[in-house]
Amino acid sequence: MSKTKNSNRYILSIVPIIALAGLLFGYDTAVISGAEQSVQKYLIDSLGLGSFAHGFTVSSALIGCVIGGFMSGFLANKIGRKKTLILAALLFSVSAFTSAYPELLFFTVDEQTIGLLIMFNIYRVIGGIGVGIGSAIAPVYISELTPKQSRGKYVALYTLSIGIGALIVYIVNMNIASGQTTAWIDDLGWRYMFASELVPALLFFLLLFFVPETPRYLALKQDYNKAATILKKVNGSKEKAQSILTDIKNSVHFESDKKISIFAYGKLVLFVGIMIAIFQQFLGINVILYYAPRIFAELGAGQSASMLQTVIVGIVNVVFQALAILLIDSIGRKPMLIGGSILCAFNLFMVAVLAYFEIFGISTLIFILLFAASFQLTWGVATWVVVSEIFPNQIRGQAVSIATALHWIANLTVSSTFPPIQDVLGGMAFSIYAVLSLFAALFIWKFVPETKGKTLEELEEIWLDDSSSSKKKAVQ
Repeated sequence: MSKTKNSNRYILSIVPIIALAGLLFGYDTAVISGAEQSVQKYLIDSLGLGSFAHGFTVSSALIGCVIGGFMSGFLANKIGRKKTLILAALLFSVSAFTSAYPELLFFTVDEQTIGLLIMFNIYRVIGGIGVGIGSAIAPVYISELTPKQSRGKYVALYTLSIGIGALIVYIVNMNIASGQTTAWIDDLGWRYMFASELVPALLFFLLLFFVPETPRYLALKQDYNKAATILKKVNGSKEKAQSILTDIKNSVHFESDKKISIFAYGKLVLFVGIMIAIFQQFLGINVILYYAPRIFAELGAGQSASMLQTVIVGIVNVVFQALAILLIDSIGRKPMLIGGSILCAFNLFMVAVLAYFEIFGISTLIFILLFAASFQLTWGVATWVVVSEIFPNQIRGQAVSIATALHWIANLTVSSTFPPIQDVLGGMAFSIYAVLSLFAALFIWKFVPETKGKTLEELEEIWLDDSSSSKKKAVQ
């Protein structure tokens, strides 16, 4: 019993540190929500630029996310999981400081130029690279460290920490703006919002020096003694640690000796997994996360009220993400995704209809909150569970990296196009995401198998059978 307690304590001393990567993911991608109107005035309107430049500036960090996603696999294998996360923490820190003070080294405060706008976006891209690296490697680190029987809940803790990070920055932004004039926020407040990320970023950087490298990476580098020591601490038994290490050695040997095409199981499985990742963004959740204060302000709320309503959205996100973790293994993935798509579509249509009839206020807030709740209860958590399960073992690494990169590209597309779409359609812009939500429901119903209760080998058979059938049809 004491061995189990000791191993749990050891795991709980490490996983929350790694989960800070998720918190910074949520913090960095949502910090723009409180600052974007001031950034628009300072860097967009002052230069006479339009909604496209505004949308690109708000979402430029996502370009870095795509780059970081592509880099992450190479870095993790070259320098290790731990050092890769340390690099991500450094990028978070650099981006926080330079985004708050983009005039550093090259420019003068209150002398806006195209060059200053470009540098601000470069600094945001640097933070995005940190997000892309962290979003790929932190779950890998946790899954490689934790025991099989408890791996799911620990990886889910990382997912939950993303929502917590967004909620924290909403609260920070609200407190920075509280009691201040619009002029002060436009002059200094937005800078404090970006700079506030330095606190969790530097904490993450320092704490990472106290965590070990993962046993799998150590085994990959043939450092079996260190790998065995960590496995013993994690599993509480030398015998169990040796047994797991033997399996890891066999797995590492197999993976290094055998190469396989990413299309070995057919093209459909790759298409399905990628589209699940893309549809998560097409439902429009990040339009709410990035532009929430502006949306609420344009729906009739004052500045302070819009910040408070954004915090409420953050609380709803965290509560329903936590609830989803409890339900996903009982309800199943497919029903959650289909039901979530339908609920999201309904709530988005209602927001659009209310906007069309110029009905603003508490009713609109309710449907936005219901949309956020519906999304986080379903797509918010189930997406990455399915993506991690649906790909066969031998192509999972490649396939997940492609799906993740395209997920960030979809995020960039949706968030950067929202301002010009809103300029044309106003609140009716939400009807576009409602229609896409219905397409997502049809896609899940038609193409996605239920992954709950199936072994990875059983899921592989589905795609092998489909691939074989396709080849037979091609021959005929």
